[in-house]
Amino acid sequence: MGRAPEAGSNVHRERHRAVLETAARLICEQGYEAASVQDIAAACGLTKAGLYYYIRSKEDLLAEIMSYGMDIFEEQVLLPVLAIADPVERLKACMERNIHLVTEGWSKEVTIILHEHETLTGAARQQINARKKRYVHFLEASFEEAMREGRIRKVDPRVAAFSFLGMVLWIYKWFRPEGKIPADRLAAEMLNLFFGGLETAPAAGAAT
Repeated sequence: MGRAPEAGSNVHRERHRAVLETAARLICEQGYEAASVQDIAAACGLTKAGLYYYIRSKEDLLAEIMSYGMDIFEEQVLLPVLAIADPVERLKACMERNIHLVTEGWSKEVTIILHEHETLTGAARQQINARKKRYVHFLEASFEEAMREGRIRKVDPRVAAFSFLGMVLWIYKWFRPEGKIPADRLAAEMLNLFFGGLETAPAAGAAT
């Protein structure tokens, strides 16, 4: 990556982001424990000392990747759906966006959040878990709202929220971009499977 840029400069921020994305891809391929600092530095085109210009430690790097992943998630999934008034449409849009996020190759750092979350310790772990819990609470509140409006049948909002997450967050284990199921069809099928069992039929005589 060449000469180290001045800390705080735009170039430094871009290179720091490139380090996070490159490290994320390597950790996804090898696992956190197996990927050494030397491996990460080599993948980034840096010496080990050069890598430490951008990170404080390996665990700090993982925490930064997870925080960056949550930033992407909130920007791409959560924030765009908050203004949707209809709770069912809000949930559907959320699921569709979440599916596309975990099936896109550029979002590998989001995948790390799924299977390396137990690796973090202390304050970093608490911060990431707090951001994840806010998403769960958003889902629970949306399911509760949908039930109050009679849009879905009565279910436990917490069970519904974690069922939603279970469907979406397991995709990274089996989905292959080059496989037979394209991401758009996958999203449509999963939306139908999940909400088909939840949505209530329109009342008799309702306007069409």
